[in-house]
Amino acid sequence: MTRSVQDEFDVRQSQLMTRRSLLATSSAGIGAIALERLLAAESNPSISETGNPVGGSTLPHFAPKAKRVIYLFQSGGPSHVDLFDHKDELVQRHGTNLPDSVRGDQRLTGMTSSQKSFPVVKPLWGGKRCGDRGTWIGNTLPYTQTIADDISIVRSMWTEAINHDPAVTYINTGSQQMGHASMGAWLSYGLGSENEDFPAYMVLLSQGSGKNPGQPLFSRLWGSGYLPSSHQGVMLRPGVNPVLYLKNPNGVTRESRRNLLDALGQLNQMQWNDAGDPETLARIEAYEMAYRMQTSVPDLTDVSDEPESTFELYGEDSRRPGSFAANCLLARRMAQRGVRFIQLFHRGWDQHVSLKNQLPRQCKDVDQASAALIKDLKRLGMLDDTLVIWGGEFGRTVYSQGELGSPTSGRDHHGRCFTTWMAGGGVNAGTDYGVTDEFSYNIVENPVHIRDLNATVLHLLGIDHERFTFKFRGLSQRLTGVEQAHVIKDLVS
Repeated sequence: MTRSVQDEFDVRQSQLMTRRSLLATSSAGIGAIALERLLAAESNPSISETGNPVGGSTLPHFAPKAKRVIYLFQSGGPSHVDLFDHKDELVQRHGTNLPDSVRGDQRLTGMTSSQKSFPVVKPLWGGKRCGDRGTWIGNTLPYTQTIADDISIVRSMWTEAINHDPAVTYINTGSQQMGHASMGAWLSYGLGSENEDFPAYMVLLSQGSGKNPGQPLFSRLWGSGYLPSSHQGVMLRPGVNPVLYLKNPNGVTRESRRNLLDALGQLNQMQWNDAGDPETLARIEAYEMAYRMQTSVPDLTDVSDEPESTFELYGEDSRRPGSFAANCLLARRMAQRGVRFIQLFHRGWDQHVSLKNQLPRQCKDVDQASAALIKDLKRLGMLDDTLVIWGGEFGRTVYSQGELGSPTSGRDHHGRCFTTWMAGGGVNAGTDYGVTDEFSYNIVENPVHIRDLNATVLHLLGIDHERFTFKFRGLSQRLTGVEQAHVIKDLVS
């Protein structure tokens, strides 16, 4: 190139870079202003579809009966047939083929759809009538039998999902599709926490001794979806570091961490003023919450201040960090500290095989601690305003998966009816709701879809599920989804 040509090339190249720079930074200029105005109703976390503020300022909609929720989620599908939904017909029909008219055209999983026969299997361990109303509870849950008068048993739960991941996603978020906000995130967003030193939504995981390992659980199950990320669940892990990256690295003092957060907060505030991205504020709050949790979490997880009677109540396993029993004890301690939504995920209920061996072990993992939690909350005067839920994503088939009587036989997934129990928090204690047929296979009275359960939970917390929405992608998103959901008034005291 000649010098004059080179000079002209440099000028054009400079102009080209200027155009690129303009396009790259225009999102912070006029285009951003226009876009912000266009999407204000959808992106502003404090504005509902009606233009009214939500997320705490107008909630609850009416006087709540419950202040907080402890959800004992039994991942994998507990067998309602063996645990809660006994029918005399099953004993008489044991070993006979389940009539085609009972199964109808319902979907079966690929694990049993090719079976040539579907032999009925009676409850393998029997049960007994419990409480003043004489409700049937299986003998593998002897401690739960003692709290029959404190719990309401819903035997007519149902869901369309027949596989684990979509079913767990569905009951936790209101949709079988990924990307939606979890129940705990919704409640964190709507009601917040009663204690600024803890997140409103906290999660604990445990692995049972039934099927090991149990079905995988993904963090999106306690995620915030389209809600601000500050409302996602915070998971506590067993061990010396319950929350990852919470502890200061070696050489970093609490004072220096405070100075760092102050400087970082100023930078993030400048970014918020410049771009208006709500996630910037969520980031600031996340840093501040982590700082406060550096002192609050160690106090929470140090159970040395609990009397010996507590460990006797919850069982010896409550001394082992990470067990379901230890997590139940931590859940009570969280409830005392004002955590709004506490969710325990306990894996291992997927008894496709070795039902005779796996189910009793799995029940032993959870039975004493579940009952202890109810008794403990009641002793502390907290059960009346603490809603406790126990249940999984679906139930199990009345027919055998595999050869009848084989040590390797089990029960397949069954979503057309299953059982959940609830206690405290405005629940009508000592009641049974819903009836299934003589095979515990279909609902014949008072069906309760998982959407109805979620609507009822919100109602107990003083929230109208139809009015509790978040605008996203042009839709008014709800925990109860887009289809109809109904509050089960007979469950409310």
